[in-house]
Amino acid sequence: MENKNKYLLPVSFFVSAVLISAAFIYSAGLKNKEGANIPESVASANKSAELNFREIIAPPQGTELPVKWGGLGKKMVEAGVIDGEKMKEIYEKRGGLSEEDKNIIFGDNNGNLVITPKNSGLILNMLWAFGLANKNEILEKGPMQNYGGAGKFASTGGWSLAKGSAMNYYSRFEFVKLTPEQQSLVEKVSKNIYRPCCDNSTYFPDCNHGMAMLGFLQLMASQGVSENDMYRAALALNSYWFPDNYATIAKYFKQKGVDWDKVDAKNVLSEEFSSGSGYQNIVSKITEPKENKGGGGCGV
Repeated sequence: MENKNKYLLPVSFFVSAVLISAAFIYSAGLKNKEGANIPESVASANKSAELNFREIIAPPQGTELPVKWGGLGKKMVEAGVIDGEKMKEIYEKRGGLSEEDKNIIFGDNNGNLVITPKNSGLILNMLWAFGLANKNEILEKGPMQNYGGAGKFASTGGWSLAKGSAMNYYSRFEFVKLTPEQQSLVEKVSKNIYRPCCDNSTYFPDCNHGMAMLGFLQLMASQGVSENDMYRAALALNSYWFPDNYATIAKYFKQKGVDWDKVDAKNVLSEEFSSGSGYQNIVSKITEPKENKGGGGCGV
């Protein structure tokens, strides 16, 4: 791929077999403070500016992530964490899988992961499966165990692309084994990374985005990625998974005179900006008219 950018609540219990994977949807019409419709030319300009911010935070040409994928997808298919036929079936309904997509799922010679607006959903699902199945103390001793068992959350009960029950694979395989130092780093960083769909950190991965991020942090730690670069790469992932949210956050920083490439990734990923409540606070501080949409839902 050419011109790739280098990586720079309540508890959401799973209460039914069918998850509602829908984003928050807000008013589609742009209005000024008095409630009158904004002229079409102004609305068009605002829409163009919104798209520019989206392209800044999630470049359409893609962003190369600092982890080699290798044959991890193939290993998860062989272990049953991913049912290959179910995966192909669901993506056939979404336009099919490219050759690159198939290699990520079934191949064993992949280089660094590259996330794009088109494959961001697949990357989310692959990292979700990995985060769910890779053996880790955060899953076994962390907040996931504090509410009557780990099987009641969207990140566990919602994983429907396994062979059989998702909990059969929960923290079961050592696809990646961390040293004590690497585990400590994952725990430290996971407690500082939030997501706009809820108010929980990655240390409490109760939804798909949290579980996928936990998997991503483990991959980065195991491959020697520095703490600073872990935050930068995590922000890139969140930006592709929640492009509207982070375009709004980028707009907020621009109002403060800070360009997106100059922001502190750790700060942006904190509860102040990236949690659900923190993000809503940022939205209230944006001075110009905006179209405010939520990020992705918590289903496959």
